[in-house]
Amino acid sequence: AAQETNPEDVFFKPDGTKMYVTGIIGDDVNEYDLSAAWDISTSVFLQNFSVAGQDTAPTGLSFKPDGTRMFVIGQQKDSVNEYDLSAAWDVSTAALAVDPEKFFDTSTAIFLQSFSVAAQETIPYAVRFKPDGTKMYVVGASGDDVNEYDLSTAWDVSSASYNQNFSVSAQEINPADVSFDPTGAKMYIIGFSGDAVFEYNLSTAWDISTASYLQSFDTSPQETSASALFFKPDGKKMYVVGTTGDDVNEYDL
Repeated sequence: AAQETNPEDVFFKPDGTKMYVTGIIGDDVNEYDLSAAWDISTSVFLQNFSVAGQDTAPTGLSFKPDGTRMFVIGQQKDSVNEYDLSAAWDVSTAALAVDPEKFFDTSTAIFLQSFSVAAQETIPYAVRFKPDGTKMYVVGASGDDVNEYDLSTAWDVSSASYNQNFSVSAQEINPADVSFDPTGAKMYIIGFSGDAVFEYNLSTAWDISTASYLQSFDTSPQETSASALFFKPDGKKMYVVGTTGDDVNEYDL
């Protein structure tokens, strides 16, 4: 709450030593260091990066696995905004030494480009990617569904094309976030109405048209307005953030 009183999304560096929170009050990405990986009780606020120049209502956040590219989605312009972190993605500087400590450092972010999702979703809440960057998924409250996009150039949102959607309204009529297991065989939805994590099986990995509902887990004892979830890559920890508690809740699986 000291950084954001309306948190909308949470994301972690793959090794669990950094955590990021975005929301519509600060219009920024807040970066935290965790002295003990994946243990949020050890988190310390480090710095933030304003995205207000691109969207004044940011609701979703995602990173390329190596931390050199950041994506923020918002409800002001209904677009996914893409940022480069450090000079690593500038091929003209490829011969220069790139400091790996700058990866996942939001203070080095430079806005690159954006992609509108308004044709599919006018109240977008979250954006997630397939680990290889060739698919993008957007969830929101106007369509009550997950929208799937193909990227002809990995991690380049300007190359995105809409593919299909999958309705989650039978479980959640106000979805706020989507997450996948690393193989794409499972999908998870959280939202403001159900206050639960809903789990789906995908018979074809990363193809949301093959999703079937499996089960749910109630998060209302900790958060009654859940807005985001995130899983540790091995699936042994789950994190839920919401706008009632203004906190990140950690669960063991």
